[in-house]
Order: sequence, then C-alpha cells, then structure tokens
Amino acid sequence: MMKKIIMMNKIILLMLVLALGLVTNRTNADFTFGTPTNLEPPVNTQDSDGSPHISPDGLSLYFSSGRLGGSGGADLWVSTKETTDENWGTPVNLGSTVNSSADDWAPSLSPNGLELFFTSKRSGGPGGFSDICLATRASLEDDWGEPEPLGPNINTSGFDGHPSISSDGLELYFCCWDDNVDRSGGYGTSDIWVTSRLSLSDPWAEPVNLGATVNSSAFEGEQDISADGLCLFFSGDRSGGSGGWDLWVTARKTKEEPWGNPVNLGPEINSSGTDGMADISDDGSILFFVSDRSGGDNVFDIWQVPIIPIIDFNGDGIVDSADVCIMVDHWGTDNKLCDIGPMPWGDDIVDVQDLIVLAEHLFEDYRLIAHWALDEKEGSIACDSAGEHDCTLNGNPFWQSTGGKANGAIQLDGIDDYMSSPFVLDPAKGSLSAFAWIKGGAPGQVIISQTGEFGGTWLGTNPSEGKLMTGFSDMYFGALESESVITDGQWHHVGFVYDMSTFHRRLYVDGIQVAEDATAVSGMPSDGGLYIGTSKDLEAASFFSGMIDDVRIYNVALTAEEIEALAH
Repeated sequence: MMKKIIMMNKIILLMLVLALGLVTNRTNADFTFGTPTNLEPPVNTQDSDGSPHISPDGLSLYFSSGRLGGSGGADLWVSTKETTDENWGTPVNLGSTVNSSADDWAPSLSPNGLELFFTSKRSGGPGGFSDICLATRASLEDDWGEPEPLGPNINTSGFDGHPSISSDGLELYFCCWDDNVDRSGGYGTSDIWVTSRLSLSDPWAEPVNLGATVNSSAFEGEQDISADGLCLFFSGDRSGGSGGWDLWVTARKTKEEPWGNPVNLGPEINSSGTDGMADISDDGSILFFVSDRSGGDNVFDIWQVPIIPIIDFNGDGIVDSADVCIMVDHWGTDNKLCDIGPMPWGDDIVDVQDLIVLAEHLFEDYRLIAHWALDEKEGSIACDSAGEHDCTLNGNPFWQSTGGKANGAIQLDGIDDYMSSPFVLDPAKGSLSAFAWIKGGAPGQVIISQTGEFGGTWLGTNPSEGKLMTGFSDMYFGALESESVITDGQWHHVGFVYDMSTFHRRLYVDGIQVAEDATAVSGMPSDGGLYIGTSKDLEAASFFSGMIDDVRIYNVALTAEEIEALAH
C-alpha cells in the first residue's frame, strides 16, 4: 500500500509539472540492455539447456533440456516461483504425455495458459525433420492433454518449428528451412513466417513470409514476438553481426505497418560464440536467451538480461525535474526520446503510459553504481540496491534494524567484523565519490578500502587522533588528512571524492569540505573489490568498531551542493 501511495504522489507531482508547460530539448534515445546473467542451477545443468519461454505472469519458465529424468532426447521442463522476486524452483518435467522419446523443444505458452505450442521430432506428423505440435488443457489446474501436430498448411515435409504465439493468441510466428519442398517463397537458409486466425476457435490461415526486409539469404529463426506485437526478436547469421550466430530485433510502429530493418543487439548481448533462442517477458523488462559463452555450466545455458528504458533524457545521470520538462515539451508527439512506455521501446506516442514509467524512476541517480543501505534485519548478505555488488558479511556483524542514521545500520566489533564486495570500479579510469554515515570508530581504523596491489584506504581515520583521512594513492603521493575528528561517538556523514578534472582528492564531513590536495594526484589502477570496515590487508588495528550506515559509491565527482544535500 505504501508503495502505491508513493507512486501516486510521484504521478501527481508530474501532473503538476505538466500544467506548468515547461520546455527543454534533447536528441533521440531509446532503451539499453543491462548485464547478462546466467540462470545457474537448478535451471542450468551440465547438459545443454535452451529454448526458454517465460509465462505471461512471469512465474513459470518453460524450457528444453536433455538432463536426466526425461523421456529421451530433449524434453520440455518448467520451473516456477511464487513471486517475481524469488529464485527459480527445481524444474519439473512436463511428463510422458507431452514429451516423447524424440526431441521436444521450443515451447510457447498461449496468453490464457491453456495452449502449449512446441517443436517436436516425434512420429505421426508430416515433417521429415520436425513439426509444430499443440498440447491443450481445460484449466490451469489440469494436466496437459496429448499433443497433436498442427495442420498441413503449417507443418510440411520439411523443418517447421520454433513457434511463438502472439499475446492475443491470433498470430503464430515460426521458422521454416529453405529445403522445404512443400513451401515456396523463402529467401535463405531459414525464414520467419506468420500464420493468423480470426478467433481462438478458428483454423490457422495460410502462412505468410515476413519478407525480404526481415529474411535474408542467411538463417533467420528462433523468433519471439513481444506482447505489444511491435518488436520481433530472432537469431541468425546474417551479415552485419559478430560473424557468428547473433540476436537481432526488428520493429514496427503499429501492427498494421511493415517490419523495419533488423538491428543487431550489439556486444552487450552477442558474444563471440553462439547466441540465440530469444524470449521476452510480457512487460518487456527481461530478455531470456541461450548462449555457449564462457561463464556457464556447459555448451549451452539459459541467460537473462534486463531491458532498461532510457529515462535520463538529458544525460546528466539523474532522473529529475529536467527530464520531466523534456517529456512535457514532447507531450502528444511520437518523439522516441520520451516514448518509453508501456514497453521500453514505447508505443509511438508520448502520453500517460510514458508518464507512469517516468514516475517509477523519478529521482533515481544513475551515477550511483553501488548503494548499501544496510537496512537488513538478518542474514549474511548486504544488498546493493544500485547494482550487482552485494556485500558478504564476514566475522559476525550485528544488524541494527532500527538503530541507524537512516533506518537500519551494521554494527562492527573492531575485531574481525567487515563486509566485502566484488569489483565496483577502477579508480584510475575516472572520477569517483564514496560516502557513508558512521558512528564510533577509533584512531587508525578504516571505513572503506579497495583490495589489490594498488588498492588502499578510501576513507579512514588517522592513527593518532581519529581525524578523517584518505590513503587513496598514498604510496606515491602521501595520505590526505583533515583536521576533523570523527571518532567522538556521534553520527557523521563522511566522504571522499577523487576529481579527475583537477586530479585532486577531497574529504567531507557532514556536508562540508574539510581537506583538498594542493597538487595533482593520479588514481592508481585496481581491479579489486571493496572492504567496508577494514583495510585491504585486514590489519588488526584497522577493523572498525562502531556503526556504519548508507554506504554510497558514485562514478563521478559530486558537487559541493550535492554532497551537502546527501548529508542533510
């Protein structure tokens, strides 16, 4: 309920700004991809796992696998979870009614969950290699019935497979190899086709080739249609890619318009290996795919990557009133920069759908690359709300769920308690800022350090008086010390900034700058992670004794005004 109230307050704020008619401008943008992650066990195994398909509610993941426990060859499996925030459960085989002794793969679930389309090499159909089959059930609680091959206008004597059903259930996309003697009109090794029906009870019409814009003389297939019908993701080895099997996307403004030129998803998604079998979630936020890239369990694994709308319209790293102004200026237009909803690629008009998406991200700071709020109540992990740098608790730190400066905090004993994170940033490649609330501590103790040969203390106290200092690059340039004692048992907001525009280090206490270099200092390269509450070498005297709260790492040098706002 509180989340809904906050969301409504944001939307009301945006509507008030809209009424002001503020104006600004910037060039077009669209969406970007996050970092691909492996689904790991129990979904991925040492056997090849592939052809993922996420259910409309995001709580069931259908896929194919040759793991033990199946009916022979590749089988269809499903992994489920109760909420979208949970991990995937142990996969369950769909059983011998659906799976055959031959290969069964590439599932696609209808919007109502009562039809399951998939590819099969089982006998009984017209296909010389594979057919598209359909299993149905009367309700979501019932078991799947015996699968049947689709009609002869879809299945032929050649390869027909990789079905993808549209969100209204009235279009079925699939691919067909060009050596199919029973289907003419193709362009290459494999083409993408679509068939339609007037209603869920009507038969499928004669398939139509998607044409020369989408299909080339190479392979196109393993496609998936987005829920809004405006984006089609597919795989292939067409020219313009990485030289291997890549993922592509083609888009159209409306369902009635033709498909546009396919675009390669780029090096963020496509590796030097084989990448394919895309499947996009119904809300357009996650793309699942299959890859044999390094970092997986075996030859082929299932991966996922977030699809992120570009909300920071003016590129200043913060979603704020300036971005609202840009949306206001383009209200009612088809400006791609502000057309961010309901899917990340928009719907060809800047309207309330885009307003809702903007409201969900309002006041986010994309320069913040790690943020440990330390509001947990239990467990051995401190979650990073800004990225993927969760901290591991070492020793036996004590969660202070209500004793922090802002909600909870972590209590360190000064003996062996500390937190460790994976690599966050290389301090030699750009400016950075690090801030935390602290209470307690003693002379010579460390608040934040970076591990590695050239790592060092980002924030700590000097050994004699407990004054705030930084040992960043001190092996060549010496430490920078302030005159501010922060070990007096009171809460203090402490910070360190390395500004590459001046090559100076700066220290802050409670929003006020308390020290700055007089000469240039270079940032030392490091690929090590961070320690919170001790030095990089775990020196006995460096373990912090007291409470630490709300640790933030930025990939820019914050301004004095921004730092003052953080402290207050």
